This record gives sequence, structure tokens and C-alpha cells, in this order.
Amino acid sequence: MPDAVPAALAQVTVRARRVVAALGRAPVSLAFLVALWVAAVVSGSVLHGPSHWLAPRVGLGVGPVEHGHLWVVVTSGLWAHGLLAYVVATILVLAVAVPVERRIGSGRFAVAALVSQVLGALLTLGFAGAMRLLDESWGFRLHLGVAIGPGPWILGALMAATAHMGTLWRRRIRVAVLAFTLTLALFGGQLQDVFRVLAAVVGLVVGVWLVGRSARGPRISGTRREGRVLVAIVVAAGALGPVVAALSPDAVGPLAVLSEMVRSTMWTAPEVRELCVASATDPDCRRGLLELRFSGIGPTLLSILPPLFVVALADGLRRGRRFAWWATAVAQLVLLAASLGNYLVRYVSATDRSTLFYGLDDPNLYRTFAPFLVPAVVLAILLSTRRWFDVRAPRGTYRRFWTRIALVALALASVYVLGALLDRDGFDRPPGAATLLGHVFEQFVPPVYLQWLDPSVLPVSVVATFLYEWTGVVFWVLACVLVLATFLSPAAGSDTDSQRARELLSSSTGSPLAWMTTWDGNSYWFGPDGRSYVAYRVIGGVALTTGDPVGPPDRLRSSIVHFAEFAAANGWTPCFYSVTEETRAAAAGLGWGAIRVAEETVLDLGSIAFTGKRFQDIRTALNKARKQGIAAEWVRFPSAPLALTDQITAISEEWVADKDMPEMGFTLGGIDEIDDPQVRCLLAVDADRTVHGVTSWLPVYRDGEIVGWTLDFMRRRADGFRPAMEFLIASAALDLEREGYEFVSLSGAPLAKIEDEPDAERGADSGALTSVLGGVLDLLGRTLEPVYGFRSLLAFKAKFKPRYESLYLAYPDPAALPSIGNAVGRAYLPDMSFGQGLRLVRSVVGGRR
Repeated sequence: MPDAVPAALAQVTVRARRVVAALGRAPVSLAFLVALWVAAVVSGSVLHGPSHWLAPRVGLGVGPVEHGHLWVVVTSGLWAHGLLAYVVATILVLAVAVPVERRIGSGRFAVAALVSQVLGALLTLGFAGAMRLLDESWGFRLHLGVAIGPGPWILGALMAATAHMGTLWRRRIRVAVLAFTLTLALFGGQLQDVFRVLAAVVGLVVGVWLVGRSARGPRISGTRREGRVLVAIVVAAGALGPVVAALSPDAVGPLAVLSEMVRSTMWTAPEVRELCVASATDPDCRRGLLELRFSGIGPTLLSILPPLFVVALADGLRRGRRFAWWATAVAQLVLLAASLGNYLVRYVSATDRSTLFYGLDDPNLYRTFAPFLVPAVVLAILLSTRRWFDVRAPRGTYRRFWTRIALVALALASVYVLGALLDRDGFDRPPGAATLLGHVFEQFVPPVYLQWLDPSVLPVSVVATFLYEWTGVVFWVLACVLVLATFLSPAAGSDTDSQRARELLSSSTGSPLAWMTTWDGNSYWFGPDGRSYVAYRVIGGVALTTGDPVGPPDRLRSSIVHFAEFAAANGWTPCFYSVTEETRAAAAGLGWGAIRVAEETVLDLGSIAFTGKRFQDIRTALNKARKQGIAAEWVRFPSAPLALTDQITAISEEWVADKDMPEMGFTLGGIDEIDDPQVRCLLAVDADRTVHGVTSWLPVYRDGEIVGWTLDFMRRRADGFRPAMEFLIASAALDLEREGYEFVSLSGAPLAKIEDEPDAERGADSGALTSVLGGVLDLLGRTLEPVYGFRSLLAFKAKFKPRYESLYLAYPDPAALPSIGNAVGRAYLPDMSFGQGLRLVRSVVGGRR
């Protein structure tokens, strides 16, 4: 214990030195931070920001510029609005500006910040002038506004730096910054909000000229996993906009429809009733009733909780949940319907031109139509990306969810009705049971949707007010908690067929590719005795399997026969894909044909040494790694530190983006497939904990015991240790040999074969149609080679001098070969769009030149 204290102090000292060294490489950011606080102290602006005299002389605004204070385009970034704003500015400088300056260099950082500040300011002034013509109310507020704060130049420098970032963070930062700054501008609408988004756009535009492009180029392709994250960011930004408006008394943007709904009122319930008794049609009566309904903390929270529920749904979108997609789409349709109702009331209905719907005193066509924009855009994004959200919850999850929601609603309704009856005198009109029951569920609806309805009763006592204002709040808080809980439950199949398949596989025997049968996207047929199964997916009427049947070897032929009967009963053509020689031979005994489609490469463990001239490349990789301080480290992705998993994700996204094509699936795993506690990952990590490469290894079972491991996921950092794959595969083989395993499989490269032996010599059928399909698959392999490099991958694996085992496609009917070829192509590239198809053609043409 006494030795632990000095060790901890030494560790803290080392970290402190690293922080000081990092700050020392960001002199421009530190100079600004010093200037910010010196200016605040000297001008007395620390607590409440610049004074009324100083603000128009240092802050950006139309008025200051008209008075000749041109320096405000720069000085507006050297002050803040108060103590909290100064603290936030300090955090932004340390968390954003300092890392950006270290990344792109002090000179480029200074230029990027200055250009973003100045050009952003000029564009903001021009925008304010243009708004006077399009929206007089908003334009007038922009003309009166004064923008102060360092946010614009910090965001501008950050956006400029993204031009040289990797694909993953370039996309995430750009989408997040633009989505949230645009949301603040449209809902908050202050001059400072507009300044931030325009400075960010300037930084985005000038970044290419200031810092150059990423070495990987301006790639835009990404994985389905990353696409879900980006959609979730956009949905969350759109949902938080109304929250910003509701919480900001100064929100003036074109979409700030909630800012007036939650303003407090000086009227009491009796005063409003007195007005309404005198004249029920008096606008003051209507205004008073609405403001009583909208005022207070409870109604404010009730107004913002449904958008927060959509933010909770965004977490489900991030996880790919289908329910989250449907619920978010319905939420956007509700918002569109509300906006349509607003429009109809204002411009179609002739009965009430003076309505206070949305609380706007100066309605016009533009401000009424503007609320359509956000839900329409979000809905369009959801519709265009629908195929990404296909993860189902376990059966019964949402039946339980709706049951709980109903029980919560009934319980709260009962509490409200009984409490109101007990405190009948706490309302301006003592309600009866029928009145309360008739309007009880209005308590769960945000006030904005009740503006056409006059309140039947209004509370005056503390108890009645609590019941009236907080019943709905409690309901929506619980709804958010319950829906988040459904997203934390495992995906569908994890506890049903897929889980059953995992249990069978881990207690029985499977081929080296058998763990791929547990991946998402597969359906399962289980044998009559429950001891074997076949994983398959139906594509174009073809039941395409993932590898061999899993189960006892003596059940192999029976599994093939029964699965074929099962497929035929459903009108499908069975096809066993990527199967071993044993399955091919069993199928041949039934009269099936076969085509060789890949070569599995196997390293038998027990005498691995990597000695001799033929392993020169492998030894060179191992020696270079040792000299450069790079070590091989085993981890499980679900339990690995975030610092490592985030790097693995970034490396994967870079690899996919570099292809400019969708990530292939079926027998090729990605990030989703390595996120499995049964899968081992081997990382190449240096002394600074930078991940240079990653491989994943799938367990191979025989009689319930793991006897080997199969290589699946392979990714290398573009600018990292070049022989990372040679190092990782060799290290894995040596480590697994020491652990006592029999072999490692380097898996098969799809649509790539060695050409030393013809198919006929390997027992494959050589009929006319088979030859045609073989030629088609060969053509597909050659076509995809310039983009995905399967044949190059097979040649790379030859460095390890493996033993080759052929993998086959077995089929019962040669007439089905055209549809089988189509099914194989669609299985590997299920999400290819028309545009990506055109890019593939261009890549192929370019690769052949």
C-alpha cells in the first residue's frame, strides 16, 4: 500500500506533463484564452458580459457597422455574454481549439479561425439584410441583435480541420456541427446563432485550400452502422430545436413556434373567468385561457418532453431498431399534421382569422409555412434510409411496452381523477366525475395540440395545480424511460433461433465458417431431432445457406435431404454455399452438382516457426513491429476500452470509404459481427495506444470443444504500420499454438480460386450450365477485383504457406443456376444503389486500364 501512493503520484505527474506539452503546442489558442479573460476583467464583463455602452462597440451587428465600427467583425469573438458563457468558451478552447491547432499547425489554425470569423461576420450581416425582405419580423430582430462570443471562429476552425480528417470523424463532426448550428439558427434565430452556422460553413468551404484534403480523399461511402449514427444525429438535432425555442424567451427564428407557448402570465384563473363571463368571444378571454394552460414549469416541461421522446428514439435509430424508425416517422407525420392544421386555420378557415394558434401575434404565410420544413426534411431522410433500420426486438418486447404504457396512463389518470374529486374546491369550477373523466387524457397532451379546445376547468389550489400540470409530465418521463429500455434489450433472434443455433454449435460440430451462421440476416431450419441446423437466407426464391449444416457428422446427409424438402415445400430452390468437401460429397451422392467458389487457407498448428527464406516477409513484419514498439493485444470488442473500440470503428469506416462502395456482407463480417463476446480480436497497438491494425477470429467447434479459430475481419490504419496484417496473423498463429489449438483458418476469399487444378479433378460437376455459372462467378470475381481485391487477398494469404481446402456451391437443379448466381451477388451486396453500381462500373473500367 505505501508503494501505491508514489506510483499514483508519478502517474499523475506524467499525465500533467503530457497536458502541459500538448498546451505548449497550441500557442494561438492559449493566447486567445488569455486575451479573452484579460478583456473580460479589464472591461468588467466577467459576470454579466459587456455593458450596454461597450456591447455595440465590440459586438457584431448591423447597427455597429452602420456607425463605422468595422472592427467588430473581429472583436466580437473576444468577449462573451457572462460568467457561464466565459466558462463555456474556456472549455471550447481547451477541448476543441487546442486539439485542432495541434492537428493542423498554429499558422493554418490562425488563418482558418480569422477567415471563418471575418467572412462569417460579413455573410451574417448580408443575411440579416436579406431577411428584411423575406421575413420582416425576423429580419427586424436580426438588425437589432448584437453577436458576441468565440463560438463562430472555433467552429469555423474545426470545420476547416475536418478536410484533413479521416472519413469517420469528418462525417460525424460535419453532420453534427451543421445539424445543431442550423437548428439553433432556425429555432433560436438570434444573430449569434446565424453567425455560428455561417462561420461553420465558411470553415467547411475554405478548409480544403487551407489544410488540404485527407489522404483517403473526399470519400462519402460508409457502413450501415455509421449511416444509422448520422441519421440519429440529424433526428436528435431536429427534435431539440423546439426544446431550444421553448426554453429560450428570446427565440425569434422562423421555427420558434414554442417560444410564445410557454411564456408566463400575470393573470389568475378567476380573472380570466371574469373576462370570459363578460364576453366569451373577447380575444383577451381566449388569450387568457391559453396562457393559463401554457404557463408554469409543468406545461413547459410537457411541451418539451415529446421532442425529448424523439431524442430517445434517436438512440434506437443509432442501434438500427425498426420500431425506432416507425415511431420517429410517425412523430414527424404528427408534426406535419400540426403544421397543416396551423396553415388551414390561418389561411383556409374563414371562421377565425384572429386565432392565436401557436401564439403568434404577427402571422404571415412564410412564418406559418416554415414549421413544415424540419419534419418534412427529417421524414425524407428516414424514408431514403429505411433499409438501414431492420433490427427487430425480441418477440413480445413491444407488446409489453404498450401494455406498460397503458397501465401507466390508467394509473396516472386514476390518480388525477381521484385527487381532483378530493380537492374539488381547488378548481375555479368544482368538477364532477363525468367532467374529469371526459377530459382526463387531455392532461397527457402537450398544450400546443389543445389550442382549439377551451379548458373545462382550471386549477387554483396547490394540489389541483400539481395534478393538472404534472400528470402529463410524469407520463412522458416514464414513456422515455420505457422506450429506452426496449432498445437496451438484445436484438430479435438473440434469445430465440439465433441463440438456439449458438447453443447447438457450441455443443456440437461445425465447419471453420460455422460461426458465420450466427450472424444477423440468417434464418434457421432445425433438424427433426433438434441436434442439427442450417442457416439460410431467401433471395429471389433461392434458399442460400451459410456454409455447411451444423451438427453431428453422421447427420450431414440427413440434414441436406430434410432442408431440401423444407425449401421445396416453401417454393424455394435450395443451394448450399461455401461448403466443404464433406458436404459436397454428401450432396453429390444425392445427384446434386457443385462448383468450386473459393479456397479456404488453413495453418496447421503444432510446428509453426516461420523460419526459412519462404517466410522472409513474415519475419520482417515481426521484427519491424518489435523495433517500433508495436505489440499484439487480444481483446473482446464488447468489453474493450472505448479508446480502442473507437479507433477500430474509425479504421473500419476509413477502409469502407476508401472503396467508395458499400461494405460487403454474407460471409464477410464487419463491425457488427465483431461486437460479439465469443469473437476474439487481435490488435496491433503501439506505446501510445494507437491501433495500427485489427483482426477478428471466430471459434471453430468439434464435439463441443473449440479446436481452432477462423480469421474474418481484417483492417489496417491507412497511415499506420504497413505490415500490420502479416504481423497480426503470424502473432495470432503463434499465440493460438501456445494455447493448444489445432489450427487456424485464414478463411476463404470469396469468388477467388487457385488455378492449379481444374474443377473436374476436385470432384465438381462440369456440365454445360455449371460451366456457364462458373464463368459468371469468375467474371463477377474479376469485376469486383479492382474494388474489393479478393484475388489479391488470396495471394496475400499464400505468404503463410497454408494448406488449401476447396469450398463449393452445391445445387440440386442446373436449371436454377441463373437465379442462384443472382442470389449470390445480392447476398454479398444487398444494399448497392444505382449510383454505387455506376461507380463500380467506373472502378472496374479504371482498374482494367
